[in-house]
Amino acid sequence: MRLLHQGAGPSLSVHKEASKVFDPNDSSRFSAVKIKRSLFEASTYLQDVRLIIECILTIIKEPWVTTTKSFPKIQVPPSDIGEHFGRLLETKEGEDVIFSVGRVVFTAHEMVLAARSAVFRADFYGPMRERGTEPIVIEDVPPDVFRGLLHFIYSDSLPPFEDLEADDSCEMLRHLFVAADRYAMERLKLICQSILCENLHVQTVATTLALADQHHCDMLKDACIEFITCSNAMDAVASTEGYKNLKRTCPSVVIEALEKTSKIRKADQIILS
Repeated sequence: MRLLHQGAGPSLSVHKEASKVFDPNDSSRFSAVKIKRSLFEASTYLQDVRLIIECILTIIKEPWVTTTKSFPKIQVPPSDIGEHFGRLLETKEGEDVIFSVGRVVFTAHEMVLAARSAVFRADFYGPMRERGTEPIVIEDVPPDVFRGLLHFIYSDSLPPFEDLEADDSCEMLRHLFVAADRYAMERLKLICQSILCENLHVQTVATTLALADQHHCDMLKDACIEFITCSNAMDAVASTEGYKNLKRTCPSVVIEALEKTSKIRKADQIILS
């Protein structure tokens, strides 16, 4: 904004605004301009009680963007179905099936187990089902593992492992992995594989490799062999008890690992030479 000289003199700049983005939703579109009294008293700018102000407005055009008015949003909490089903298992309301696992008794709901496991569904509602009030005896599954299996069936989450040492936690995961395979719980099986894969180390990799081979889990099996070969840990692994058991039970897997290790070492020798 400039005061214009009403004679032939130069105009005088009195105010300059910084660039501003105008928002149609913003009601504050006005600027206050303060001009010193001494400028009004100068006859060159104020004549016959008349003041001439020139306003120069530069418009910088931008692509037109249609603004969307924001409306209040209603927050939806995360799903709590697992919490409700978990509470159903804890309160034991309406349970209609009894399991005997290593002299420990567990009660559950047929419908819930059948909905989560095709194996349980066949046991309860298939043509070979056996009706009766006697407890169903579960063999070859430790009670703590079966408790963890029920926990996952009802809550879709792993049981807490905070009270377990690292080795015990790994052992529990292996047992849950086997139980998941037995009862066709594919999500639980994948979760166990993922955690076992992330926690491979020299002392346990051979045992995990044997487990992966026995239950036809190719991704976990490949990860174990990759760990042994790429970390140059073959000598250390070979001295573990798990590797000795692996040689007895799964000799073909040992041969596969040795062959891959040999190929990698030969490739390294060629590169070095």
